[in-house]
Amino acid sequence: MQSGLRKIIIAIDGYSSCGKSTLARALAKRLGYVHIDTGAMYRAVTYYILRQHIDINDPDEMAQALKKISIQLTFENDSQVTWLNHENVEEAIREPHINEFVSNVSALSAVRTAMVAQQRRMGLEKGIVMDGRDIGTVVFPEADLKLFLVADTEVRVERRWLELQAKGININREDVRANLLLRDQIDSTRADSPLRQSKDATVIDTSYLTPKEQLQIALDLARSVIGTVASAEKPASKNFHKGMPIPFPSG
Repeated sequence: MQSGLRKIIIAIDGYSSCGKSTLARALAKRLGYVHIDTGAMYRAVTYYILRQHIDINDPDEMAQALKKISIQLTFENDSQVTWLNHENVEEAIREPHINEFVSNVSALSAVRTAMVAQQRRMGLEKGIVMDGRDIGTVVFPEADLKLFLVADTEVRVERRWLELQAKGININREDVRANLLLRDQIDSTRADSPLRQSKDATVIDTSYLTPKEQLQIALDLARSVIGTVASAEKPASKNFHKGMPIPFPSG
């Protein structure tokens, strides 16, 4: 991104395995912005709670636990690294057993209040691309550009299954589907900051779009908001492609 241009906040929300983090990371890199994967913060809290055997149904125990949690996000080789109490937990928080509990932990008001406050501080100077489930509705309702990603359920299942297989994790598709649908249900119905599309968000169906095509759509939208025209690139078609779904890392 050229210097001197107005920096903005870009919020990317959506369901699991729609490609939020993949798109956010690529978009931030092209714009020279900072990418913040807020899901990693909730995963880090979940990891701590599981490791310390905290009872999430005990408000006092949870309050004490949150006081002991320190989360930092650093960036190495254009990738976000999550630190929990000065320990690199980036790989640990991506394990399948974290997926089973993260939505329940994320639904707790105390957890969301703590994380949202930290996320808002991260965006004070703008120039960020933040992805999650409530960025455009709760964390930054005033975000300059809001994107909401969706994808066909079976496409999402296949993407997550392939991702786990690539990591050497043996799990069947039915278990992956059950986990995704459960996370959708919890994320969409929780009392505090439920997952929902902001009225002023642009919806991108990633089911049959390659990551490159998604990035071009997002870049076009971002540049129109920033008010600049970048170097000429072949614009991606905004018509959703027919054919086989494109698997890529989930967000």
